[in-house]
Amino acid sequence: MERRIIFCMLFFSSSMLLTATPQKLKYRQIIKTIERLEIAVKNEDAELLHTPENPEDGCLLTAMTCFQNETWKLQPKISQENSTFFKQVKILRSPLLRSSDTPCESSCESYKKKGPKDFLKGFAKLMKQVIR
Repeated sequence: MERRIIFCMLFFSSSMLLTATPQKLKYRQIIKTIERLEIAVKNEDAELLHTPENPEDGCLLTAMTCFQNETWKLQPKISQENSTFFKQVKILRSPLLRSSDTPCESSCESYKKKGPKDFLKGFAKLMKQVIR
């Protein structure tokens, strides 16, 4: 009987670990994609983007949506990199967080506009916050 209980506990705890791991791996992949884009993004003479900073816990979804909507405005440094660049941007547009019932006071337009590199650094910072 004890063995069954121990087995069940081990099985349950290992299944919980396995369900949490793929999401964290996906977030780490997103961070790596952001880092690759930081190198390839056009920063000079580029459009400024709304960049959420330090969103409250209830506003993470709003901040993430803002980042995802603004990514379409990013442009590559070199026009030959268009296809690879936009494939990476498309990865950032995939759904990352589930919707929350908590209303958020801030909107995307309420955040300061920054250059593309600062925008991507802010996006990576938010992803690291989500991982924790």
